[in-house]
Amino acid sequence: MYLIRLKNRNPFLLLIFILCISMQGYAQKELENKFKPIPSKTPKTKEVIPPTEEAPKVNPPAPVEKPDPSKIDPNELFKNTNLYKQEANVPGIFYRQNQFLGSFKTSTFTSTIRYRDAAFVDGDKIKVYLNDKVIEPEVSMKGEYQGFKITLVPGINKIDFEALNEGSASPNTAEFQVYDDKGAVIESSQWNVGTGYKATIVLYKE
Repeated sequence: MYLIRLKNRNPFLLLIFILCISMQGYAQKELENKFKPIPSKTPKTKEVIPPTEEAPKVNPPAPVEKPDPSKIDPNELFKNTNLYKQEANVPGIFYRQNQFLGSFKTSTFTSTIRYRDAAFVDGDKIKVYLNDKVIEPEVSMKGEYQGFKITLVPGINKIDFEALNEGSASPNTAEFQVYDDKGAVIESSQWNVGTGYKATIVLYKE
């Protein structure tokens, strides 16, 4: 209604009025774009999330290793006073004790044992046992190899060579060889023991 009156009275005033209204709207829009709210000085409290509890790590028990039945401890073996003469603590004399010649695994059915005097023939004599049973009650050692064949049982086959004397030159000495049923050497060595002591080798048949 007011605009109609202005139009009727003076068109120029109407134009000025419309320009003023447009500029006012534009100014308000500019102020809205430039206005930025002032952040609060009091910071917002962050929500604290409690840490999650982890179950303690439980290490699995270490696997229990089964003892190897082929491994023979000579110290335990020679403790048996019913089978083995005990070591004589004589300074400087190394052969007043039993001698362990080793433990060996094999799949052979039979084994051949050979032996001879290690140095010169001086009258050395031995007795041979297989699993604590006498198989050769008295053998005089010679310069050439002699021996016997045994049938192996599953598990431990223990062979003892007992010195019956020391001949004319101490100790009782011998070279020995152990073969499988195909002629392959399982062990080759020598023993040096005093009278009454034993040299022992173990064949473990798998």
